[in-house]
Amino acid sequence: MKKLTLSLCAAVAMTSAAFAGETYSKESKSVTPPPCPQWYADNEFNLTLSGAYVWTGSDWRDDRYLAVDHAWGGALDAKYFVHRYFGFGVQGWGARAETHDIFENGFTRVWGPENSHMVGGVLGTFTLRFPISCSRFAPYFWLAGGGVFGGGRDHDFFLDPTQPFGIVRREFDDSKSKAVGQVGGGLEIRFTPHVGWTNDVSWNVISGSNNNFGMARTGINFAF
Repeated sequence: MKKLTLSLCAAVAMTSAAFAGETYSKESKSVTPPPCPQWYADNEFNLTLSGAYVWTGSDWRDDRYLAVDHAWGGALDAKYFVHRYFGFGVQGWGARAETHDIFENGFTRVWGPENSHMVGGVLGTFTLRFPISCSRFAPYFWLAGGGVFGGGRDHDFFLDPTQPFGIVRREFDDSKSKAVGQVGGGLEIRFTPHVGWTNDVSWNVISGSNNNFGMARTGINFAF
């Protein structure tokens, strides 16, 4: 009887030890997943240097501000993200426009020699940014308002007795400042938490008819 009792006690002890070992083994294997890498942060200052391509919304012959089909230039954006999802900033851009004086005599239109001038703008911006989960990608959208300068067209009339109709109309570049509104969207890809690649497109609306233009940019963003 004593041997049977001892055998039962030993079996119970071994079973308990086996269950305890299994429980300990399962608990020791559970590992907490690492936290998401923070590619975009709160209270982040961004400085973006970009190349820019500008094109007119209407035919360049009818455009009353840029007066060109397209132009190349650059842009600088400074933004402060109060929260990783939104921020405020200032944008500046400039582009070199190649244009012509236009002479009209009755039904005849003559292009004068090519000339160039700088067109640019300064705007205040409000940006919404949407980092995708734990990835390096963040689509962003913004609204902006400010002013543009350096563009504009004007005209005058003068007498030219060598022409059949005598009176010639000349259309020429005239530097004017205008109000502008801007809406745009793009995508940023972070190489590190402090360096990213941005690509975006915006549409710019200037006061007056036939003045609107688009702008595409690509550049490098530095986050501090």
